[in-house]
Amino acid sequence: MTPRPVIPRELARRDIVDAIDHYAAEAGETVALGFVDALEAAFRAIVQRPAAGSPRIGLELNLPGLRSRPLRRFPYRVFYVEHDDRIDVWRVLHERRDIPAFLREAGR
Repeated sequence: MTPRPVIPRELARRDIVDAIDHYAAEAGETVALGFVDALEAAFRAIVQRPAAGSPRIGLELNLPGLRSRPLRRFPYRVFYVEHDDRIDVWRVLHERRDIPAFLREAGR
């Protein structure tokens, strides 16, 4: 099976840029680059086994197919939906955010 591309939505791209900017300003370039590495590793893992992500929040919010995967060493989760031709990344959110509110916004 050909690997499907991971395609972040505009909101997810903004989440990623905001997190990188935050880590660069507050903790330095090395930590910001560590976040990028952790995000890329999560994307690779999602491509390899998309069904391994947790469906819990998607079920709670009645968002069919929504799954999440945590980033290693960072308090963020990638929220995504698997499609036949791609992995649709809805958001990349800090675990202390109001995740249901942010996901409802992404699901519109």
